[in-house]
Amino acid sequence: MGLFSKIKDGLKKTRDAVVGQIDSMLKSFTKIDEELFEELEELLVMGDVGVPTAERICDELRKRVKEEGITDPEKIHTLLEEIVTDMLKGGEELDLSTQPSIILVIGVNGVGKTTTIGKLANSFIKQGKRVILAAADTFRAAAIEQLDIWAQRSNCEIIKQSEGSDPAAVVFDAISAAKARKADVIICDTAGRLHNKKHLMDELAKINRIIDRELPDAAKEKLLVLDATTGQNAVNQAQQFREATGITGIVLTKLDGTAKGGVVLAIKEGLGIPVKYIGVGEQIDDLQPFDAESFAKALFTTAENDKEE
Repeated sequence: MGLFSKIKDGLKKTRDAVVGQIDSMLKSFTKIDEELFEELEELLVMGDVGVPTAERICDELRKRVKEEGITDPEKIHTLLEEIVTDMLKGGEELDLSTQPSIILVIGVNGVGKTTTIGKLANSFIKQGKRVILAAADTFRAAAIEQLDIWAQRSNCEIIKQSEGSDPAAVVFDAISAAKARKADVIICDTAGRLHNKKHLMDELAKINRIIDRELPDAAKEKLLVLDATTGQNAVNQAQQFREATGITGIVLTKLDGTAKGGVVLAIKEGLGIPVKYIGVGEQIDDLQPFDAESFAKALFTTAENDKEE
């Protein structure tokens, strides 16, 4: 299955629930008027795009419809795809420009954080990169064991200590190992318990200080893993983590299991945080680098134009 087909299949629930309703609504109108825009805005909000982003999309649509002299409601479908593509573009590429580069992976428990790390490692190994995993979620023994399994499966090295160890010490050891072994990428798992937020954020701050001290000139990514099935709750998490620790990008998992794929827009447009990867299935290669054009095209593929491809 090709990359586009994977994304298209992964977005089926969102496409059926959100875009399907938008298309039905557009077909019910014979002209473009304010009522159409109001109904469209309502459908976008229901699709987890969020109120501010839905308003921006409709404002841009009004402008484009006027500028281009469009009168057929069904032409709005194509315009929507173009606007969504433009909104989602920018910042998707991971910065892995130094040796080593370092990726700090953050997120609450249950979002698929450790699995995401394993899939990322596997992807980098396939590109010929040398990867070291740092098992810095020392709060849960299961997290260390799970990461160990992924390290074996992906054939990469793992630096770990016992449960309850200082996470920053694990990161320090991983950086030392990466320097000695000339690794290309260090991926650090971190604890994910928001109920004790201050302690967690203090822990992340300490890890960041170690990284800045030991690898001052390295390319650094801070990726927040979010579960797409939680919709607007994912946006709230992104906001909290952004304020507390700074985030360079989002990994949105479980998109194939939800009709709430519109949350991608709420995160990128509403919070200004780029989406770097999306998870569209359970398989090891179902974590895909985010591409705005492919995402928008897959989201707005209708039964009619699907047959043409």
